Amino acid sequence: MNKAKIISTGSYVPENIVTNRQLEKKVDTSDEWIFERTGIRERRIALKGQAASDLAYEASKSAVKKAGIKAKDLDMIIVATVTGDMQFPSTACILQDRLGASNAAAFDIGAACSGFIYGLSIAENFIKSGAREKILLVGVEALSRYTDWEDRTTCVLFGDGAGAAIIGLSTDDSCIIATDIQSDGSMWDYIHVPAGGSRKPCSKETVDKRLHFIRMKGNETFKVAVKTLESIALETLEKNKLKPSQLSLLIPHQANLRIIQATAKRLGLPMEKVMINIEKYGNTSAASIPIALDEAVNTGRVRSGDYILLEAFGAGLTWGSALIKW
Repeated sequence: MNKAKIISTGSYVPENIVTNRQLEKKVDTSDEWIFERTGIRERRIALKGQAASDLAYEASKSAVKKAGIKAKDLDMIIVATVTGDMQFPSTACILQDRLGASNAAAFDIGAACSGFIYGLSIAENFIKSGAREKILLVGVEALSRYTDWEDRTTCVLFGDGAGAAIIGLSTDDSCIIATDIQSDGSMWDYIHVPAGGSRKPCSKETVDKRLHFIRMKGNETFKVAVKTLESIALETLEKNKLKPSQLSLLIPHQANLRIIQATAKRLGLPMEKVMINIEKYGNTSAASIPIALDEAVNTGRVRSGDYILLEAFGAGLTWGSALIKW
């Protein structure tokens, strides 16, 4: 059977930086309080008029260029996002047109913070089956558009950005060894936006009640996330006869530094083997892992032959992992 691999990566974050100090002036919070509980110092916020497809376009251009291919060589575009340009058409179709990737099928997937890993699993199987040869996978979010800037418990968490990867056929030892995606819809209300869909369409009432912003049960989500991320990481490694100590790098979803530290501790991994950039970007949902992956590649923290593990947990609830030999 064919093997799939990540050929190249790219990322983009908006120029606009919002620090914790700036948020102190808007809501009842402090830099110390935010950093102690989340590990975040600042986040990037999309400029006025800047949509998800704009962020995705910049990250995609970078990944395509690094892969040494043209946009017309792509035969599929998968965009993982819950903050697309509009309800429909898909942000992937808008991105396809802008890139000039006329030979690519294009669609979005909505798995929130786990979106990039869900997309990687889909892309991997298309490549392994021989149905596609070069796939552009993008994780992108404009979460600031759904952030309630009057809610001190959530407005400090989120940021905007995009990360991209070209997935193709492997002709050597480097490959996506395994992906695992799971979900539990019984906890759907832990992280959600109450209105704007068919259940509660947009109306004056939903706007007045601020139902178009992210709602989150923080403590409950934290507890489930730590346990679930440890479990799926160990399951993925055991199934592939690897020990945590054999990993060169763990790249977790950047949701909360305490969750990342707790997961690393449970796996017995020193923090030197964990990729962390939450301090600069906050939680960028589906974009966080590909942004972190691109940074790890660009700074030499990922080298040929390394075993790396990606893991994420998000709304749905959804979670997933990907074991890769670079």
